[in-house]
Amino acid sequence: MAITAQDVNRLRQETGAGMMDCKKALTEANGDFETAKDILRKQGQKIASKRADNATSEGAVLTQVNADGTVGTVIALACETEPVSKVEDFKTLAQTVLAAAVANTSGSKEDLLATPQADGRSLQDHITDLMGKIGEKIDVVSYETVSAEKVVAYNHSNGKLGVLVGLTNTGGNEVSEVGKDVAMQIAAMRPIAVDKDGVDAATIQREIEIGKEQARAEGKPEEMLEKIAQGKLNKFYKESTLLNQEFVKDPSVTIAKLLDNTSKGMTVTEFKRVAIG
Repeated sequence: MAITAQDVNRLRQETGAGMMDCKKALTEANGDFETAKDILRKQGQKIASKRADNATSEGAVLTQVNADGTVGTVIALACETEPVSKVEDFKTLAQTVLAAAVANTSGSKEDLLATPQADGRSLQDHITDLMGKIGEKIDVVSYETVSAEKVVAYNHSNGKLGVLVGLTNTGGNEVSEVGKDVAMQIAAMRPIAVDKDGVDAATIQREIEIGKEQARAEGKPEEMLEKIAQGKLNKFYKESTLLNQEFVKDPSVTIAKLLDNTSKGMTVTEFKRVAIG
């Protein structure tokens, strides 16, 4: 049967696929729209399978905080190359993923990808279909939420790094500015935990062993190694846990002191740092 331009345009509108791909799919499907959609989706599935092991070091990280500032969401949609991350279809898909993530209350990536969209396709179908269109692997590589008395978000200018920080004991004060400062600190200094209580036992043991080996290499006596290693561990806490870090903008205060100075007793409950590349 004859495939009209209107048919091709309709399929393009419904799937987001390119004009030539839509025409080819409709021709192969003898004009049947549902079969043509399946053909286009299979193209995306083939690409997904073929490129499953490819690295995705480009993409977009997006954040959103709800109206009352108590819940924040961050997602990372990754692709293989920078040009694809700049394509309008990819940017639109990233916004679609964020909207679905905000609406998804389970926090599960699997549930997020299964979320039905307005056109009836699942979010995963949208991703697969775009893979078929552009010929690159696309994947939701991060999906995180933070709930707190006050949540502040920060997006780095390169669009590939986002931070959520949860604050408590704000005392009803306006803390968005200091919250952003703390989020930028997290972006720049990459703390591994809020404070030393959040550092896992394996990391602590590793740092102690490293401290002992360094001291031993320096010729320190065996009976002093444990004490020296503990001193190095305390330095590690100061450098690698958020509340103990020196504030980048003013090294005379720690992050803990910065927050307490803003509102007595204010602290960080949790944070999420998501980056691509």
